[in-house]
Amino acid sequence: MSHFGYVLGLADDALIAAQRLGEWCSRAPEMEEDIALANIALDQLGVARMLLTYAGELEGRGRTEDDLAYLRAEHEFRNVRLVELDNGDFAVTMAKLLFLSVYQRLLYDRSIGVGDERVAAVAAKARKESAYHVDHSARWVVRLGDGTEESHRRMQAAIDLVWPYTHQLFQVDPDVHALGVAGVVVDPSTLRPAWLATVDAVLAEATLTRPADVAAPAGGRGAHTEALAKLLAEMQVLHRAHPGARW
Repeated sequence: MSHFGYVLGLADDALIAAQRLGEWCSRAPEMEEDIALANIALDQLGVARMLLTYAGELEGRGRTEDDLAYLRAEHEFRNVRLVELDNGDFAVTMAKLLFLSVYQRLLYDRSIGVGDERVAAVAAKARKESAYHVDHSARWVVRLGDGTEESHRRMQAAIDLVWPYTHQLFQVDPDVHALGVAGVVVDPSTLRPAWLATVDAVLAEATLTRPADVAAPAGGRGAHTEALAKLLAEMQVLHRAHPGARW
């Protein structure tokens, strides 16, 4: 994976996460949560915009953030499959958000001092937002896991469902490893021990069991589930229907 592919992957993680979270508007279990999830989606979108702009510059083909968001086909997206999975019930969304936000917080914290100054600047802005995302999702996981028998059952089922997709966050890529050794960016494959420590603490407080590690779905970034095609069809329809339109 090139430097461009690395930045694009981070951008796509945030972009697709934002789209999925936005789907909860008017559907969350309480009005305050509608607002909270919309705000988290906007945080993710803001990071995606900055990173997509930078990715376009690294690519050198003149593509803008809008071009990269709206005019790429499914196979060109570099997000992990975790973020594209259907929202499912509220417990599934909270499991996804917890796993993603802990990963992003660690990545942003460690990216502040990297040699890529643009990535470092984005990380400095995003780290405070991601800390809130961790806190928000952790509170819900604990509330549901240590709540009623029904909420515990559904939260455990959500953790079990989503867990195999977390392994893709930490897949080893030789090119990214080389960039990490050179201090240009953070190699995500180095984050899993710290990620597990945080996630395990939340699961313990929530009286939930961490699933056994099983074989992760095959394929790296660029391999997707059917859910992404449906998501992109909705996200891209207006831009593709009115190419070149301006507000």
